[in-house]
Amino acid sequence: MNRQQLAHILRAASRVVGDPDVLVLGSQSILGSYDEDELPPASTMSMEADIAFLDDPDRGKADLVEGAIGELSTFHSENGYYAEGVDVSTAILPIGWRDRVTTWSVSSSAPATPWFLEKHDLAVAKLMAGRPKDLEFVGSLLDLTMLNRSLLGERLADMEPSAHSVAIERARRWVDGAQTQGR
Repeated sequence: MNRQQLAHILRAASRVVGDPDVLVLGSQSILGSYDEDELPPASTMSMEADIAFLDDPDRGKADLVEGAIGELSTFHSENGYYAEGVDVSTAILPIGWRDRVTTWSVSSSAPATPWFLEKHDLAVAKLMAGRPKDLEFVGSLLDLTMLNRSLLGERLADMEPSAHSVAIERARRWVDGAQTQGR
């Protein structure tokens, strides 16, 4: 997915629910920090964007997005990419992530104000998920020194350990192992 395609999804999602504050949670959130030409293929290969709204307590907006521009929708079949409506709580994020979100202009006439996870917060969310594709995503960004390993460690240390201590420890071991492997 590229920025133009993501901007299309963001405009459509905003129109569907009438809310300009669209948050990109998944791997496509990296497009808030880098243009697709700067990124490794592992970070832009997905044809879906995980879309959430900062104000969606009952997940109603996410469900509307899923139905209107989600997988197997007319939007998907016409464009080859789609949105997955998700809730903010889908991602396990470090403390303070909301204060670090980034944005870029979709266009002056667009109804959307896109918000993207800061790249280290995104990497933490991927490490917490721990799926092979997530580890590949973070590893590819580390390989190109697009992430600061020390800052990544600090963000992991900032996690609330209560419910996620096993995942936090797994992520810390992975980051330490990636360092010894030259990542």
